[in-house]
Amino acid sequence: MADQLPEIELQDHGSKGRYVLRSPGGAEAEMTFTKVGEHKIIIDHTEVPDVFRGQGAGLRLVTRAVEDARASQKKIIPLCPFAAAQFRRHAEWADVLAS
Repeated sequence: MADQLPEIELQDHGSKGRYVLRSPGGAEAEMTFTKVGEHKIIIDHTEVPDVFRGQGAGLRLVTRAVEDARASQKKIIPLCPFAAAQFRRHAEWADVLAS
């Protein structure tokens, strides 16, 4: 079912940004982040509206951030409770978890 979700869009606005999934009806699932220096980002908020519930949208947003962090050799500080829970469930993400 997650394969039917739209592509994730990265919106980078300097020191802040967000990953966004848009439904055909215009609803948005988002995960926001703040950059900390050159090598870290803080995931500070994840919001998934009802139209996306049960489709793995939140997990896809966090996974995309993990993939991007690996590609750019950055670390993630997951302050958002949802993102923090996903990091606890995915030990394979330890390489991008800020210590």
